[in-house]
Amino acid sequence: MLSWAITFLIIAIVAAVLGFGGIAGTATGIAKILFVVFLVMFIASFFFGRRGRS
Repeated sequence: MLSWAITFLIIAIVAAVLGFGGIAGTATGIAKILFVVFLVMFIASFFFGRRGRS
């Protein structure tokens, strides 16, 4: 999930440098959403993953 967020962030940076504002904005929005999903899944796995082991 984090790799996809980084990929979209790189696409956004390249598109912004080349002057494609709409594509850059869309890619930035997707990267933000994927990063938030990654954080939620990471925190959930951190807390719930420890319960099964003693």
